[in-house]
Amino acid sequence: MLNRRLFIAGATGTALAAPAIVRAQSWFSAYPFKLGVAAGDPSSDGFVIWTKLAPEPYAPHGGMPMSLLQVKWEVASDDRFRTIVAAGEAPARPELGHSVHVEVSGLQAGTTYWYRFSIGSDRSLFGRAKTLPAAGSAANRLRFAIAGCQHYESGLYTAYRAMAGDDLDFVYHYGDFIYEYSPDYNFGAGGLPVPKIREHRLREVYSLDDYRAHYAQHLLDLDLQAARARHAFISTFDDHEIHNNWVQDISQDRDIPNQVFALRRAAAMQAWYEFMPVRAALFPDGRVINAHRRFNWGTLAAINVLDTRSWRSDQPCDDGFKPICAGVNDPEATVLGQAQEQWLDTSFARRDATWTCVAQQIMMMPLDRRDGGRTQGPEKIINIDSWAGYDAARRRMMRRFSRLDNVVVLTGDEHQNFAGQLFDGDRPVAMENVITSISSGGDGRDLRNGADVLMAANPQVKFMNDQRGYGVCEVTPDAWQTHYMVLDRVSSPGGTISRRATATMARGSTNVTIS
Repeated sequence: MLNRRLFIAGATGTALAAPAIVRAQSWFSAYPFKLGVAAGDPSSDGFVIWTKLAPEPYAPHGGMPMSLLQVKWEVASDDRFRTIVAAGEAPARPELGHSVHVEVSGLQAGTTYWYRFSIGSDRSLFGRAKTLPAAGSAANRLRFAIAGCQHYESGLYTAYRAMAGDDLDFVYHYGDFIYEYSPDYNFGAGGLPVPKIREHRLREVYSLDDYRAHYAQHLLDLDLQAARARHAFISTFDDHEIHNNWVQDISQDRDIPNQVFALRRAAAMQAWYEFMPVRAALFPDGRVINAHRRFNWGTLAAINVLDTRSWRSDQPCDDGFKPICAGVNDPEATVLGQAQEQWLDTSFARRDATWTCVAQQIMMMPLDRRDGGRTQGPEKIINIDSWAGYDAARRRMMRRFSRLDNVVVLTGDEHQNFAGQLFDGDRPVAMENVITSISSGGDGRDLRNGADVLMAANPQVKFMNDQRGYGVCEVTPDAWQTHYMVLDRVSSPGGTISRRATATMARGSTNVTIS
């Protein structure tokens, strides 16, 4: 907790006249920057920098008093902070869990900077972030990572330690930063119970305090802190930030009234905002965050970040992996909602970049999921919670792609790696790269049972893999390459990262090659 005597002195200005020995004392009983620092949502002249005061992360309010505090921040052009290029103070408000979001501007385009925070005599670790190239500039190279699906109990965050050491311009996080539940058991070979890698503190989260403590547990992981400190993150959310397979105010648990679930959604969205390095434009309006936005890497790539949960129609066929039902073909069903579709049309109409990237959460390839095992039968089986469950909306998206050149879709959710083609009718129009989980699913292996059957039934799929890791996109004017980086294990420390495969699409082509 804050030392109240020193806090009152500081708040009234008398601390400035206090002896040096008093000024050197920490205001807090423990280090207040335990949850690290982060940067995000880069622009050509700046980015957001983030931290959160939490000397006792699991205590009510993180061990902070119910008072607004001012936190100092600095941005420098060198990692020793010899040349400070921007500085100021930002409020840490109790209403927002003493989180701090600073939108830094006025920086040079295409430049690396370092940042840090301080309060009293306590100083954070420093972070690092890059600004985007100047608008309209002819950028020749982009290299960024894709990550998500990081169930804390399923594996270690070794991938993030590797990512922190990678040469990246930023990280796109597709969602499932937390998982809202703790399963009663983990299961191994033969369906027998096995120990969890580590344990959630809470069995399931509902209230704002629950969500805050849950995020804090994840962010006490130093591998995750390292990646967030090293690279700017472009963050969005999927389902587990609130509840599995939710859409709008509809819970997967059908006995929860929509208005009751809306309260949980509002708490979860506030917590997500508090812990993510995002701009004030994403401040929650009740339960809603307008998370769709666009990032331009000069004229090389336009990255359109989508939200496939907040505005989506309820899943047809009562969700799950099932044969196609009538609801799949509902012409009124939507994944993005009308306003977000219109926004995407406006973005696509700009045509000011060589590559058009759509960064989102759920698979667009309408796979036949029969694999010769549990998922089999005479009829085609689809994942109802993917774009395949919303055929009219998916076809509208494919028509949009058919009017563009050089389209790449980035996807998460599946806890596997896939690379393949997207089709408008019989015509290939885009490459889709589905990136595996950081930890969800445990160690995995190269291929799941039945993968050969699934690939034979889906010739649009060119690559599959069932290990944990992350993706790295390397983009030039001539080609888009997505490297699938995988770990040999996440069940114990010391996992080794390696490149399992690379999917390539050349400019002007829709062919996907694997190397």
